[in-house]
Amino acid sequence: MKATGIPAIDGAYLFEPVPYADERGFFCRTFDAEVARSVGLDPDAFVQDSVSRSVRGVLRGLHLRSGAGEAKLVRCSYGKVFDAVVDLRPDSPTYLARAFFELSGATQTTLYIPAGCAHGFQALTETADVSYRIDRPHDPAEDVTIAFDDPELAIPWPLPAVSVSRRDREAPSLAEVLKQREN
Repeated sequence: MKATGIPAIDGAYLFEPVPYADERGFFCRTFDAEVARSVGLDPDAFVQDSVSRSVRGVLRGLHLRSGAGEAKLVRCSYGKVFDAVVDLRPDSPTYLARAFFELSGATQTTLYIPAGCAHGFQALTETADVSYRIDRPHDPAEDVTIAFDDPELAIPWPLPAVSVSRRDREAPSLAEVLKQREN
């Protein structure tokens, strides 16, 4: 497994495993504490694992946490997703930068998203399972959502959004969220 920094988002990484494939399928390591440590991440900091299942066209996000934020490891364990990250850390050298990825069950690549970055994805296959490993317990009172279709962000979602949660559909613009954070 190798870790590669993402220039567009300071402190973000892609962890790329080396699958062993044969006639039965494949096997690969999806997390390695030593590789995480090699890029300055504390592997013991991750306290919760979750999974979501989406059908083709479902769009989830853009989500982040207020307060101390939430760092996460995100991996598409089955299917394929278009993944988007927006750096909303005011002190970051990549503040307001965006980065896009295709994550898939075929590669099992994991994306590390630093605390303070917004995240969203869209399912590109009939079924897509996304696994999350987060560094602090979820508190719904700290949930922040930004409009996935905000023209200021202009995220190039590859498919029409066939299903979006009410929370995501009614989310405020990036400008509104940034204004709220100043107060």
